[in-house]
Amino acid sequence: MFWIDEAMLAAGTLLLLGVITSKISARYGVPMLVLFLGLGMLAGSEGIGGIEFEDYELAHAVGSLALVIILFDGGLGTTYASIATAWKPSLVLATLGVLITSLVTGLAACWILGLPLLSGLLLGSIVGSTDAAAVFSVLRTGGFALPAKLSSTLEIESGSNDPMAIFLTIGIIELLTKEVGWGGGLLLLFVKQMVFGGMVGIAFGYVAVWVTNRMNLDTAGLYPLLATGMALLTFGLAVYLGGSGFLAVYLAGIVIGNNRVVFKRGTLLFHNALAWLAQIAMFIVLGLLSFPSNLIAVGWKALGIAVVLILVARPIAVVACMLPFRFRWNEMALASWGGLKGAVPITLATFPLLFDLDEAPLIFNVVFFVVVVSALVQGWSLPWVARKLDLDEPMPGSPPVQLEIHSLRHVDGDILDYTIEPGSQAAEKKVSELGLPDGATIALIARNDAFIPPRGTTTILPGDHLIVVVKSGAGEGLDAIFCEAMPPDN
Repeated sequence: MFWIDEAMLAAGTLLLLGVITSKISARYGVPMLVLFLGLGMLAGSEGIGGIEFEDYELAHAVGSLALVIILFDGGLGTTYASIATAWKPSLVLATLGVLITSLVTGLAACWILGLPLLSGLLLGSIVGSTDAAAVFSVLRTGGFALPAKLSSTLEIESGSNDPMAIFLTIGIIELLTKEVGWGGGLLLLFVKQMVFGGMVGIAFGYVAVWVTNRMNLDTAGLYPLLATGMALLTFGLAVYLGGSGFLAVYLAGIVIGNNRVVFKRGTLLFHNALAWLAQIAMFIVLGLLSFPSNLIAVGWKALGIAVVLILVARPIAVVACMLPFRFRWNEMALASWGGLKGAVPITLATFPLLFDLDEAPLIFNVVFFVVVVSALVQGWSLPWVARKLDLDEPMPGSPPVQLEIHSLRHVDGDILDYTIEPGSQAAEKKVSELGLPDGATIALIARNDAFIPPRGTTTILPGDHLIVVVKSGAGEGLDAIFCEAMPPDN
């Protein structure tokens, strides 16, 4: 066999095992991060797979590419409505919160590991941010829902706080290597990261929308690839200008996801699948990079740092950042417990190795151990903690059917779907009695496992899922008909 044949065999096996482990995660509540990392460790040189892998530069490249894809997909799924309700606390948590967490954890690392001050603060900076992949995974597939403002805060924070952690990590490394000095140089680095990253992300998001709607491609499958290319271009240009590519690609995803673009649903589904592939590949590669014997050697000290991070540093940061926005104490408690760590810290932990710093191997092993503890303890118990804090809400049911007009051009209209709740104004009414506005038509009713062609005499029942086709501008008032409750009898 050629080496590429063996590589495809190994990659296919690991990918299939990664997909299978997602079912284990859903059934038993084990965080997928832990399963994927464990799979990589089992396949590694100290596991049953025996794969020799110690290429930190390649691992950093895989991690960076995967994070771009994951953050872009996260941006595509973030609505302007959620940003409007939570951008202020999210922004404070993503900047000041990361700084507080990094300082407290870094000082603890100095004391527990006996590191010099800058090396301890470097470790704290690496684990200072929450991980978008881990938070998106738990919040979107955990079988429970949080109050809208709290959920939006955690999602937006996790998607936007990586630039702060990267800035702190790179800044401290440059201080250690004498590339930059305290004060003006460090401040300029921060401003460039945030300003250029934000400007490029928003600008290229709108450029991507404009280009997508005017390309008139003949093949539908090219539209998702066009979006992927724009995401990679956004990241690369932001980094080239000295900005944060991760912030840029997340903002570009938000802009694209909240605008009308050709073949939008197909693009969203493609990038959701691509984000899953990126998660599986990234966590398995990072798992291959670890050596269980090294983790055991630093176990007790790393556990002490994890305890400080989870029980001291994160709660202090959350209270300081969220209390001014009048969050309740149980919401702040859950936000503290929901500060999940994931692939970002492990990827950042390869930076000291790339720069050949003295404490780099120790920092990498401690960070890896802390991430595993965070994912196991916090990720596994988050649904239980939400229930105990009385913050878990029922998950909205998945629609039994979705309908999309397959068109490579803009269609003058929309397809809306509604699930009829008990007490809705439409419940127990005939279609002819709904008073639908001109230009709005019920195309299909899904009831249990059956499709019902709607007629004027068809009665709408609670639990029905309605597909409504509307001309552009004719959807006003539909929410009142299908979503609002019947007024109480006098």
